[in-house]
Amino acid sequence: MKLGVIADTHDDSEVIERAVERFTAEDVAAVVHCGDIVAPFSATPFDADFDFYAVRGNNDGEWALADTVAEFGTYLGEMGELTFDGVDFAVYHGTSDAIVDALVESGSYDYVLHGHTHERVREERDGTVRLNPGGMPIPQAPASQAAVVVDTESGDIDAFELD
Repeated sequence: MKLGVIADTHDDSEVIERAVERFTAEDVAAVVHCGDIVAPFSATPFDADFDFYAVRGNNDGEWALADTVAEFGTYLGEMGELTFDGVDFAVYHGTSDAIVDALVESGSYDYVLHGHTHERVREERDGTVRLNPGGMPIPQAPASQAAVVVDTESGDIDAFELD
């Protein structure tokens, strides 16, 4: 199964549109947004031909966003756990480095997905892969926005530039 991962889209409709197009082209079965969608209208393009999951980012309006996502997907709140094809994922926005590290070091997950820093990260520690797809460029993190696709069968991870 292919899983799309994105974070920190911050109402950038062009990036969101390109992400949905990429996820559709890659034939993903599900997409996980690691927070900072921001306005509820920015979530609605993810109502596509895949399952959608989202966690709350520090810039998200929780109640309206939760209601919007619930219309077509699953809103996980502050953090969530997902399993696809026997592969375990923790999903968290990433506002606390200590929590991200604890999730990785717990050994309970195959992948820890997060955003927040806007810096693309792919790191493996003791069998757990920490992934941050990056986000829109900001002065502290000029990296570009990407969509990441994880293949749960092969373990392949591909990043696709969106800007």
